[in-house]
Amino acid sequence: MSVFIGVIIGILMLMLLVTAHEFGHFIMARRNGVTVKEFGICFPPRAVAWRKVDGKWRKLKKAEWDNPPGKGLIISLNWLPIGGFCQMYGESDADNRRGSFGKASYWQKTKILFGGVAMNWLVSFVVLTVLAFMGMPHFLENQFVIESDAKVVPVVPVTIGSVVADGPAEKAGLKAGDIVKRAQTALGDDATAIILTEDLLDFNQRHAGEEVILSVERDGAALTIPVELNEASAEYLLGAGIGGSANYRSTWSAPIVGLGTTLQLTGETFKGLGTLCVNLVDGLAKKLSQNSDTRQEGTEELKVAGDSVSGPVGIIGILFPAFTESGARNLFFLVALISVSLACMNVLPIPALDGGRWLMITLARLKKKRLSKATEEKIVGRSFMVILVLALVVTVLDIFRLIGKG
Repeated sequence: MSVFIGVIIGILMLMLLVTAHEFGHFIMARRNGVTVKEFGICFPPRAVAWRKVDGKWRKLKKAEWDNPPGKGLIISLNWLPIGGFCQMYGESDADNRRGSFGKASYWQKTKILFGGVAMNWLVSFVVLTVLAFMGMPHFLENQFVIESDAKVVPVVPVTIGSVVADGPAEKAGLKAGDIVKRAQTALGDDATAIILTEDLLDFNQRHAGEEVILSVERDGAALTIPVELNEASAEYLLGAGIGGSANYRSTWSAPIVGLGTTLQLTGETFKGLGTLCVNLVDGLAKKLSQNSDTRQEGTEELKVAGDSVSGPVGIIGILFPAFTESGARNLFFLVALISVSLACMNVLPIPALDGGRWLMITLARLKKKRLSKATEEKIVGRSFMVILVLALVVTVLDIFRLIGKG
C-alpha cells in the first residue's frame, strides 16, 4: 500500500512540476504580447475546458471543443497525468503574424523560452525556504547552511548499524543498535556530543590510533565503552557502519538557505550531467578497444552511467515511494531536487528543449535571418525522436530495476 501511495504522490508531483514549468512559459508569453491559445493541465485527450465568453468564464460543451464560442485563451483539464502544455499562437520563429511567438523580439523570445526554467527554480527556492524554516534534511556533503542561525534537530540518532569482524568496535564490545551519544579522549581533553554521523567521523579522524571513550545507549541503558581506534593509514578507524540524520532549522536566514541550496543543487545537477556524459563517451570508446581489460573498464563505466540515470518510471516507482516512507520533509526535498533537474535539463542545448530552441533562434539571429518553419520542425522533430529513444531505453532500465527490487 505504501508503494501505491508513493506512486500516486509521484505522479501528482511530477504533473505539478511540469505544469509549473509550462505556467512559466504562459506568464512570459502573456506579458510579452504573445497570444496563448490554450493552457492545459495534463495531456489530451481533453476532459473539460473553459473559455471567456461575453466577459465571463464558461465551461465549454464537448460539441463546442472543435469550434468554441468567444475568443482568446482556453483553459483545459486533460486525462493523461504527465504534465501540462502552453500552446502559443504561431510558435515557429518564422511566423510573422501579430500576436505570434515568431513576431516577438529576440529578447521577448528569450524570456518566454526560459520562463519555464525560471519557474522550476522558483518552485525549488520556495520549497527549500519552507523546509529551511520547518527543518531542512541534509543529503549533500557540506550542504549550505547559515551556521549562526541553524538549530540542529536530531531525527534519527547516530546508531551503530553493523560491526566489522575483529575490528576495534567489535573488540571493544560495541553492538549493532547501540546509539552513540558522546565521544571523548581517554584524558578528557576533547569531548564531543554526537548529533550527526559527521561528528563521530570527524572525532575519529582527529584521534586515529588513540584510545577513545564512547558513551552509548543500549536497550535504554547508558554504557561507557573504551575503544582503541586504528591508525589513520588503516582501511577503517572504528570498524563499524553508522547511520543517523538530523534537520537544520533556520529563522531569518531561511530564504538565504533556500536560495543557497537551490544554487548548490543546480551545481550538483550539472556536475552529475557532466560525469554522466564523460562515463558514457569514455565507456563507449573503451568498448571498441581490442584489450579485454579496457573493454571491461568500458562496461563498468557504462553501467555507472546507466545506474545514474532514472526516467519517470524510476522516479515514480522507486524514488517517490522510498522518500514518501522516509517522511514529508525528505519527500519535499526530492520535489525541490526534481524541479531543479527539470530546470537544468531544459537549459541544455538540445533542439527539442527550451535551451536548444533558444540556441537555434540565436544562431539564426547571428546569421541575420529567420529560421524557416520547415527547418525548425525538421531539427526539433529529429531531436525529439532521439529523446524518445533515450527515454525508452531509460524506461526499460527502470523496469528492470523495479523487477530486480521486487
